[in-house]
Amino acid sequence: MTINTQEIKEHANVIASCGKHIGTVDHLEGTDQIKLTKNDSSDGHHHLIPVAWVAEVKDGDVILSKNAQEVEDSWKAL
Repeated sequence: MTINTQEIKEHANVIASCGKHIGTVDHLEGTDQIKLTKNDSSDGHHHLIPVAWVAEVKDGDVILSKNAQEVEDSWKAL
């Protein structure tokens, strides 16, 4: 399934497949990455996650196909 990146809005909640809030969208970085805000980050840094991890955009929230542990183990800190 292809995600329409235009559905991913700034300030949208990013939710892992397990239901845990992972972060908040700061903006799209290019066409294939989502930059998360550092405001609600546990380490105070921005993180990048691939758009490929997005399972769906539902009610404005970005729902990922990975659970919280997988995301935190694999995201890129800036």
